[in-house]
Amino acid sequence: MKITEETVRYAAALAKLNVSEEEKDNVAKGLDHILEYIETMNGLDTEGVEPMSHVLPVKNVFREDEVVNLDNREELLKNAPKHTVDSFAVPKTVE
Repeated sequence: MKITEETVRYAAALAKLNVSEEEKDNVAKGLDHILEYIETMNGLDTEGVEPMSHVLPVKNVFREDEVVNLDNREELLKNAPKHTVDSFAVPKTVE
């Protein structure tokens, strides 16, 4: 499939991108290159290949959730741009 200037204009409008006249040729060439790569991939023999979601085996690497009560309020409040004695101070958002 050959990417035309009209196709580039249509795709840019869908993506809400401003593509200048000078860029349209480069965008068309780039999209052509992507479509050629997809055609190459479609031509590969995948008979007997199991579908997979990841190339490498993936396992959960997250730690278990633990509820802890730490007494480091002063240290946490140091990160706030504004704070009161014991809490973060934020601008009023509702009248």
